[in-house]
Amino acid sequence: MAKGKVQLNDNTITINDSVETINSKKRKAALTWYVFLLPSFIGILLFMVYPIVESFRLSFFRSNGTIETFIGLSNFQLVLTSKTFWNTVWNTFFIGFFQIFITIPLGFIFASLINSIRRGQNFFKVVYFLPNVTSIVAAAMIFQFVLHPEMGVANYALDAIGLPTSTWFSDPSTSKWGVILLAVWHWIGFVIIICLANLQAISPEMYEAAKIDGASGLQQWLFITIPNMSGTFAFLLITGWIGGLQRFNEVYVLGGPNGSPARSIQTMGAFIYERGFTGFEFGIASAATYIMFVIILIFTFINLKVSKMQL
Repeated sequence: MAKGKVQLNDNTITINDSVETINSKKRKAALTWYVFLLPSFIGILLFMVYPIVESFRLSFFRSNGTIETFIGLSNFQLVLTSKTFWNTVWNTFFIGFFQIFITIPLGFIFASLINSIRRGQNFFKVVYFLPNVTSIVAAAMIFQFVLHPEMGVANYALDAIGLPTSTWFSDPSTSKWGVILLAVWHWIGFVIIICLANLQAISPEMYEAAKIDGASGLQQWLFITIPNMSGTFAFLLITGWIGGLQRFNEVYVLGGPNGSPARSIQTMGAFIYERGFTGFEFGIASAATYIMFVIILIFTFINLKVSKMQL
């Protein structure tokens, strides 16, 4: 009996040692992964978390980068009562609205046409997606030449077919439409690819059943395709607005930080850049950044509710 009892204890000790060894290996493996993730964590802290916190702090100070004076909410009051800032809000929403209003329907139509052909789909995907992978800075510089009021290709083509030409970026009344054309050209490839992915995920059996019931191609498109695209449209709407409200690169290239001519294409992002890096008013720029963040947050929340898209 004593010998059997000792043997049982030995088995118990052996099992416990094995469990401890396995747990130790798991802890070492987890520690190894944390070591590899440490550079990413440090980068996030230094280049994301710290700038956000520091910008929030600066929004309560009058600062030129070296001298700081605490002024409370004065920077927020100054931004919210600035006609220049609200002009940039109008420009941002105007350009963003027409970019989305034109690009999503047009991209969906092109995606439907590409999806309906049997050969050459990959060719059209590449052709339409190329603008999206093109640098927006390079594209803006090209559009400056294409839409030049005197030497531009666009006005030459319009004049050749007997249509009136435009002053484009040299006139405040038409400059926004030049930015909209650039934005549509640059974003439409992304819209087409996303729409195509959803179109090809719709079950063919639904179309076959509709054909048996006598539905025409147009009826199938209206009552099967479009309803099944609602989630994609909501996604494109939300991401389009978020990107549009942060617009900066192209308007900076086309009109500089003050959005020439006459601040007609200056966006909220350009306003922040102008105040921070040309006027050295870092407190005002920081306050404007957080106001822009709140505007984007509210507008995204509204879009989520309207589109009934769940996070």
